[in-house]
Amino acid sequence: MMGFIRPAFFRLAQQSLGSLERRLRVWVPGLAILLLEGCSSISYYGQLAEGQLQLLHAREPVAAVVADPNRDPALREHLRQSQLARAFATEHLHLPDNQSYRLYADIGRPYVVWNVFATPEFSLSPINHCFPIAGCVAYRGYYNLGAARGEAALQHLSGMDVYVGGVEAYSTLGWFNDPIINTMLHWGDERMATLIFHELAHQRFYVAGDTEFNESYATFVEQEGTRQWRAAQGLPPANAEQGQRADQFTELVLATRERLQTLYALPLPAAEMRQRKAAEFERLRSDYRTLSASQWQGAHPYDRWIYSPLNNANLLPFGLYDQYQPAFAALFKEVGGDWVQFFKAVETLGALPAEERKAALKKLMEP
Repeated sequence: MMGFIRPAFFRLAQQSLGSLERRLRVWVPGLAILLLEGCSSISYYGQLAEGQLQLLHAREPVAAVVADPNRDPALREHLRQSQLARAFATEHLHLPDNQSYRLYADIGRPYVVWNVFATPEFSLSPINHCFPIAGCVAYRGYYNLGAARGEAALQHLSGMDVYVGGVEAYSTLGWFNDPIINTMLHWGDERMATLIFHELAHQRFYVAGDTEFNESYATFVEQEGTRQWRAAQGLPPANAEQGQRADQFTELVLATRERLQTLYALPLPAAEMRQRKAAEFERLRSDYRTLSASQWQGAHPYDRWIYSPLNNANLLPFGLYDQYQPAFAALFKEVGGDWVQFFKAVETLGALPAEERKAALKKLMEP
């Protein structure tokens, strides 16, 4: 739907960062462009509608691109491979069988949308925005980078911590046939497959207003689907080292979040709070240097992010979008790896009231 990052995609070392991005991905959930009753900003919703229409008009059948000898050979082969994954998604993972990701759109920019996250200066609670169908989310999406930066500047002037993250793809939750976009082509055939599995999972099931549930569920479908996809092609399991580095880095960031959460609860003057906040971000950078030197053989895959200006808003996607992934893994195991039964169980969970749903997910994660 929307991605940690995954948002929130960082152009660091591409292969090393792929696993982290699946944790940072922040997908635009639906956007609900056709149901805009109660809008507070006509200009904002206008750019959403314009951006979605541009995307729809740019679509063309993948089969036509692949069959056209005048198109770029690398593009044609990439798209051909994507259709193998698309067929696998329906035939083996029981994901929706429609025209989504059987179309292609080149929109001529590196990201399809940019998300603007904002928090108060001394809080990790996001400024939420609510939409019909999609529910409430912790960002605002913009199809134009300049508009996103303008919104970020306004939030900053009002005293907020702000972060702008680019997004490769999103799901309209079945309202439209979502295309493969040129923004999705940078990470290789397997990365394309994971995106297709993730986005179709959102089409398969979605709970309005529960980002943690939706993204944890779709991330599990993506990762288990990718594991099965690799096995079906006779490939070895994915590189565990990359995933381990991403997990370790995420743990560093989550530890920083916890310390900041404790700090912000203290009755301190603003000047002292600001100083101690800055010290926590410097501690995060120091811990990162220690980790990379001691366990990563000197590799520094996340330098661009860690040494960019950091604030509360940068931390928002971490831990939110795969928080309950172990619960869905346990659920999949309970049903014996049967995808049909798994989706039925997910729907049962999704129908529960919010607090009961969270309690059920936490119970699934118990040893």
